[in-house]
Amino acid sequence: MKKFILLLVPFLILFACHEKGSIKISEENFEKKPHDIMFAQRAYPTGELKTDAYRKAVQWKKQQTQRAANGLLWEFVGPVNVGGRITDIEIPVDDGATFYVGAASGGIFKTTDAGATWLPIFDEQEMLSIGDIELSKTDPDIVWVGTGEVNAGGGSLAYDGDGMYRSTDGGLTWESKGLPNVGSVGKLLIDPANNDVVYAGVMGPLFRKDTNRGVYKTTDGGASWEQKLFISDSTGIVDMAIHSNNGNLLYAASWERIRRPAARQYGGETSGLWRSNDGGDTWDEMTNGLPSNPTEKGRISIDISQSNPDVLFARYADANGSIQGVYRTNDGGDTWTERNSNQLSNVGFHWWFRGIYIDPTDEDVLYNVDFEVQKSTDGGMNWSAAFPNVHVDQHALAFNTMIPGGVLLGNDGGLYLSDNDGATSVKDETLPITQFYRFYVDAQNDDKIYGGAQDNSTIRTVTGNDDDWDVIFGGDGFQPLVDPENTDVIYALSQYGNLGKSTNNGINFSNATNGIPNGDRKNWDTPITFDPSNSQTLYYGANRLYKTTNGAGNWTAISPELTGGPYTGNLVYGTITSISVSPFNGDLIYVGTDDGNVWITEDGGDNWENISASLPNRWVTSVLASRDDEDAVYVTYSGYRYGEDTGHVYRSLDRGAFWYDISDGLPDIPVNDIVRDSEGRLYVATDVGVFGSGTEGSIWEVIGGNLPSVVVNDMHIHEGSQQLYIATYGRSSYKIDLSSVILGNSEETITIDLRIAPNPASAYVNVSWPESFEANSIIFFDVLGRTALRAIISEGNNSQIDIAHLASGQYFVEITDGDTKIIKKLLKK
Repeated sequence: MKKFILLLVPFLILFACHEKGSIKISEENFEKKPHDIMFAQRAYPTGELKTDAYRKAVQWKKQQTQRAANGLLWEFVGPVNVGGRITDIEIPVDDGATFYVGAASGGIFKTTDAGATWLPIFDEQEMLSIGDIELSKTDPDIVWVGTGEVNAGGGSLAYDGDGMYRSTDGGLTWESKGLPNVGSVGKLLIDPANNDVVYAGVMGPLFRKDTNRGVYKTTDGGASWEQKLFISDSTGIVDMAIHSNNGNLLYAASWERIRRPAARQYGGETSGLWRSNDGGDTWDEMTNGLPSNPTEKGRISIDISQSNPDVLFARYADANGSIQGVYRTNDGGDTWTERNSNQLSNVGFHWWFRGIYIDPTDEDVLYNVDFEVQKSTDGGMNWSAAFPNVHVDQHALAFNTMIPGGVLLGNDGGLYLSDNDGATSVKDETLPITQFYRFYVDAQNDDKIYGGAQDNSTIRTVTGNDDDWDVIFGGDGFQPLVDPENTDVIYALSQYGNLGKSTNNGINFSNATNGIPNGDRKNWDTPITFDPSNSQTLYYGANRLYKTTNGAGNWTAISPELTGGPYTGNLVYGTITSISVSPFNGDLIYVGTDDGNVWITEDGGDNWENISASLPNRWVTSVLASRDDEDAVYVTYSGYRYGEDTGHVYRSLDRGAFWYDISDGLPDIPVNDIVRDSEGRLYVATDVGVFGSGTEGSIWEVIGGNLPSVVVNDMHIHEGSQQLYIATYGRSSYKIDLSSVILGNSEETITIDLRIAPNPASAYVNVSWPESFEANSIIFFDVLGRTALRAIISEGNNSQIDIAHLASGQYFVEITDGDTKIIKKLLKK
């Protein structure tokens, strides 16, 4: 299909957690529990995600990238020295210099030189969220991967996973091996005697009841699978273990987990430990000596000793997320005895952490991989600190059996390597796996780059390098801002709207929320923005919109409640998610919310109008007041649109009185941000990359050919350098020179000439097109009356349509080639 640019001749009127310095602001009020905002916004409002739609979107992107001939490449910005969440680490039994590292939302990295260099080996696959990796002990080139991070919260469960993958050449090539609908993968096990026999413990889709949960088994290398253990439609398998010499002896930890947009339940009666003696055909719940009260049973971890497989340990979190206990069996699970857990750090959200690992050489040496790492050398009776000074929130640990004392740790801050059993460690500072929410570049100095990162604070570089980013503001990081007139004035956010301001270039911060009540609801990713014409005027979105005119000295509410809240449930919901102030008129402000509302005020907040009645009920990710037309505005959405196949971008030319969809050229994929450059070109950040349009959305093209299908959360145009920066969720950040971007560069055009004579009865549209374009219909819609006038092309390559009877003066045109829509434009008289 050819691409066409709409040229309008002169007669046409067209729409136009670690801290630095002295920061100490209200940390006792930080909500430290991880949040699954990424999943929540995509599941809203149905609680379901379309994994098939995601897969189709990735395939569409690959096809578009192959067709693109512009050769544009993204330039990596960083960081590499900060890290990001790691969900699994695997080391071959015969090679102590080879490691596989699975990132929560950044794919898999492999090194063959003990971390000196890394290679991403999973980027060509459709899903970069990694649940578990498993290597064969008899043939380490056989690598299994279960996609979909199992940790509930933290955000990178953007779509659950899309099933199982296998490589037989150490990750050079991959085959899809089924189970696309099992959500996230807690654990994979390979039968020690047969590499074709594999077990998968899966949690099922997070946001809905579903029977695709439990333990699955394949005996033919993934060609077919059989569900071997099913407990309930809300209970999956979060962890498993297998006897090192008897592949028929299996253990599984079940977890009852219910998550909805406004509430969660992370434990219950069906959580427990199970055992099979016959390769999964039958299962018995182990209860002798283990907790029985439903409130005591939340997420459970289990591990089996390699040196003495009769010994297993389990760590229980209760249904509220506190540590309930540590248990040991010496008889393969017949009886269990409680060990000492009083010395373990208890932070109240232990559904977020991996749990127990047993040293393969000694069944009495344990590591509790939790909020912190703690170690026992006497079978769980006493615990002491291990891996001191590492980042908090632990998810993975691996023993390097080829190197005495070799232990690798993975947490929310990346990868740590120890050669003395965790007494000390060194952080790997070369992995590009930071998960960004928001991004900003200093208007006066483009070497000063800022980002808000998942569990890695507000971070920046002042050199523009990718390896010297530092924390300037603690907590999870969100939208940073820098005063465009004063490089020393910085605003930074942590979760749920904790706003700080620095006036000394980030050396320290003071609280900047004076006037914003604690009782107002704030999103995990609370939006703030400058008035484009006055850096002392800022806006802050809670469930109401707040304004300051003195650089956050104090705030005043300028709106009523702008959501449908408050909502029932134990999670914050019903909040503002996006704010945009018109660069033409500071009194013209748009606001979007997480429950699908878009609002406008034209008088600085005195009066508000909901302008989203005709828009879909989806989570608003971005509103954008046009930089070229005071009346034009854009809105983007997350959440999949059932029954429709296009993306989530809308435009209005009349301040939201009428909206039209400009995403026909995009697949059904969440759109997370939209920006417009100085040339009038649009760019959208989506869950599979960045796309641009030079034709107001009639044609969308892939921007850059070297970006994997990673979630892009945010974009920022640095006007001085004309660089477009993007913040990915799992692969750090990139930039591209906008002057090198060419969009809609086609030699073949369609010309639409709108002529209006003094007598309205003679108004008409004349349309002409290349002879190679086999147009068969043109449709004009009256915007206000929503009536349509179809012109059928019968011969030649032009058509004239009388539009005198159309009342509104605005016409929505669709031009089709066969059944394919080529151009959708809004015209004005």
